[in-house]
Amino acid sequence: MSFVERMVNDMKNKYLRLTLSERKSIEQSLKIGASLSSVARNLKRSKGTISREIVRNSVYRKTGGSGTVFNNCVNRSVCEEGNLCIDNEYCKRIKCCSCNLCFYVCKKYIRETCLRLSTPPYVCNGCNKLKRCTLEKCFYKAHIADKSANSLLKISREGVNLSEDECSRLNDIVSPLIKNGQSPWHICKTQKDLLMISDKTLYRYISANLFDVKDTNLERKVKMKPRKKKQDIKIEKACREGRTYRDFLTYIEKYPDIEVVQMDTVIGKKGANEKVLLTIHFPNSHFMLAFIRDANTARSVTESFDIIKRNLGHNRFEGIFPLILTDNGPEFSNPSAIELDTEDNEIGPVWTKIYYCDPYSPYQKGAIEAGHRFIRKILPKGTSMNTLNQEDINLMMSHINSYARNSLGGLTPIEMFSKINGNTMAKMLGIKSIPFNEINLTPTLLK
Repeated sequence: MSFVERMVNDMKNKYLRLTLSERKSIEQSLKIGASLSSVARNLKRSKGTISREIVRNSVYRKTGGSGTVFNNCVNRSVCEEGNLCIDNEYCKRIKCCSCNLCFYVCKKYIRETCLRLSTPPYVCNGCNKLKRCTLEKCFYKAHIADKSANSLLKISREGVNLSEDECSRLNDIVSPLIKNGQSPWHICKTQKDLLMISDKTLYRYISANLFDVKDTNLERKVKMKPRKKKQDIKIEKACREGRTYRDFLTYIEKYPDIEVVQMDTVIGKKGANEKVLLTIHFPNSHFMLAFIRDANTARSVTESFDIIKRNLGHNRFEGIFPLILTDNGPEFSNPSAIELDTEDNEIGPVWTKIYYCDPYSPYQKGAIEAGHRFIRKILPKGTSMNTLNQEDINLMMSHINSYARNSLGGLTPIEMFSKINGNTMAKMLGIKSIPFNEINLTPTLLK
């Protein structure tokens, strides 16, 4: 092969993503203790490419050695502590240095990290101390790395890469200026050191209803004809960290008796100035709540939950909302405002936990999707909700929750909900029982 041909091949490889076969070669090389330089030469890749691949797509495991439990405390070999795991009878009969749980609650715990993980090769593959090591380990597995890389590639092409704190910071800067008549271009030009985003990005954030202002506050955009096709910006990936559907399944596997509450949005007539509904469904009783909102924004969802929190108080709220499962709509992009106490600026007590379904997987919260059919009987698709208030919505939900269900053995959702949570809980949420001969599930109810 000539020098020119080698140069062309090197340039092609430089801009190609690693394949599964190349990742298998990396795994085998690390297993025999090969250096990153030799791995790079064999694959005709740069050393930086191999290094970034290993660091980015390796997996961590909290496992002990052969016959020993995981324990990464510096003092584990000389520790004399005991009886720290008060909920574990077995653990009371052994020293904490032999336990894989005690160091989580021990005040003397100091984490130890293996130096091998911070220097090449960054993983435990091929380490001769692996069998007796009790520290946290990091492994490079070809199949896992390939799956992780493809998943990251997909996620990077969807959503808004914006954290909750950053969204709030931008909102505090942009919204007052927009309301004063300034254009996004002018704001980005004069506040570029604070915003550090382009005017095109700012337009996208405003269109996604991430701020207090909407498209109707932009003079030129209101006058311009909208595009024929517009893809909704889904929830940004930062909000989903630790709250994915896989995390949800792990949590309910640990706590199988916990009640899962499902949350969604019902849209009537489409439009920037149209009201929408926030719906909350309790699958165990088929009981459903709905709250009218002036716009489909994250702030309106937070305000609805603030009302529920004030009406119920922390103990009652935590009792009936232990865990909430919802979809990836942008209106649910501020989960911490619902999970935590928002009365003060400081972080307050945890009220609930929020998890998200996988994208385009409504079947994962199928109970609330099925419950929406009752709302559609009274508010068909395309019906404007602008003339309705919360009293109208409470009346509609009272009729829906008073409708007997075969799956409940002939009981109504409000009866089953009251059996589980007490007779006064439904009334505190604005729902009352309707006599069976007065139930109306047609559009005439709200007319």
